[in-house]
Amino acid sequence: MNVLLIYPEFPDTFWSFKHALKFVRKKASFPPLGLLTVAAMLPTEWAKRLVDLNVTPLKEKDLAWADYAFISGMIVQRKSACQIIARCKKAGVKIVAGGPLFTSEYEQFADVDHFVLNEAEVTLPPFLEDLSREKARRVYMTTEFADIRKTPVPLWELADLNRYISMSIQYSRGCPYHCEFCNVTALFGHRPRTKTAAQITAELDRFYSLGWRGSIFFVDDNLIGNKTSIKTGLLPELIRWQQEHVAMSFHTEVSINLADDVPLMQMMVEAGFETVFVGIETPDEDGLAECGKKQNKNRDLIEDVRRIQRAGLQVQGGFVVGFDSDTPSIFQRQIEFIQKSGIVTAMIGLLQAPPGTRLYERLRKENRLLGQISGDNVDGTTNIIPSMNIDTLQEGYKNILRCVYSPEHYYQRIKTFFREYKPKKTDAPLDVRRLLVLFRSIFYLGILGKERVYYWKLFVWTYFHHPRLFPLAMSLAICGYHFRKVCELHVFSRKKCDS
Repeated sequence: MNVLLIYPEFPDTFWSFKHALKFVRKKASFPPLGLLTVAAMLPTEWAKRLVDLNVTPLKEKDLAWADYAFISGMIVQRKSACQIIARCKKAGVKIVAGGPLFTSEYEQFADVDHFVLNEAEVTLPPFLEDLSREKARRVYMTTEFADIRKTPVPLWELADLNRYISMSIQYSRGCPYHCEFCNVTALFGHRPRTKTAAQITAELDRFYSLGWRGSIFFVDDNLIGNKTSIKTGLLPELIRWQQEHVAMSFHTEVSINLADDVPLMQMMVEAGFETVFVGIETPDEDGLAECGKKQNKNRDLIEDVRRIQRAGLQVQGGFVVGFDSDTPSIFQRQIEFIQKSGIVTAMIGLLQAPPGTRLYERLRKENRLLGQISGDNVDGTTNIIPSMNIDTLQEGYKNILRCVYSPEHYYQRIKTFFREYKPKKTDAPLDVRRLLVLFRSIFYLGILGKERVYYWKLFVWTYFHHPRLFPLAMSLAICGYHFRKVCELHVFSRKKCDS
């Protein structure tokens, strides 16, 4: 059996980093963790190839080789997935589809031969068993949650690791919180399930044996959902592993209550974590109450962010506008919060209601749904009828993007962050690769870029005030270039922000 594992292309989105990739000569941010995990669950005697459309095109000879095409993706990859399905259908290749996109919308894909939905550890074995007997059904789904302590190491050897900025790894699934707009608990449950620390170090060993020495993103929706597990199991093993190898840098997602646990932050930094993404959503207490974000309520969120920064972790943040409780003042409040907090990477989106969420069900009953979500967090679209006038909401949203990603505000935010940030280790010296990236940033941002005045101000300020953060400053400048390019696609207007 010849199996072609196909990963759809991402459009130009906030997290694609497409405009930053040219600086580092990479093709994509991350390889397809889910597909490569599925590959490890397939019979060893099957021949397997990966085609990630984010790094290489799908060729006719690939389709001619394949007996089956396994496709997985997220909602934001819908358009590319449809194109792949059409090509497979035309080539006569049987299609097996799974992952978040198809779990949410499998009824929309008439040309898919088999759906293996929900968690593949549960639904893939019966599909493979039925397939071996030539009695495979069209749809395999379950309400059961997998024991991920039995999940195998992904087949990373199928991917060309050199084409990516970072690798991915998963320690847990599920989240103890139940925010109204989030579909994590619908997909993965309310009780976090974890792998063993030995599984994680085995995955790190595999990366290491393949020559990877770069960053790794822990894709958990909330790594600290089970604090006991990471404090007594994962982090001590990561610290030990890092001491025995050339250290790698880690990034992940956490809830804001990380700020309450100084020992936990210290352990994370010692283990190699450098950046955490936090769902802050809104500085408005009514908005937090409305969406069930109880872990963020009654807190000084700016001080929380600063505590995490002072512990040696960069904070990236997610923000939302469009709650029923929002008034037109929310737009300026969001701008002010983002600027004061020093959250350089701020993802701001309009409220959307993914299928399976409590928000989706509430708005369905209120006849306030408008169809499918785009899956793009910052494209300015929504699938709900908001309480606020839609024109007011969209223009206010665009103004947030105009402001926080204008060169003036963005570069100022880097300085605000650096004044609080207390990293526990010095960045690696400028080797040949980093020097080439620096020269490209000077050319594209410092010479050709419209932001060149702010770029050079940051360049000089960092060099004299925070010299050991200089590589990070240049990295953030490059990311800012990408964010501005993406925002320009959706803001449309170039007028100066109203702030």
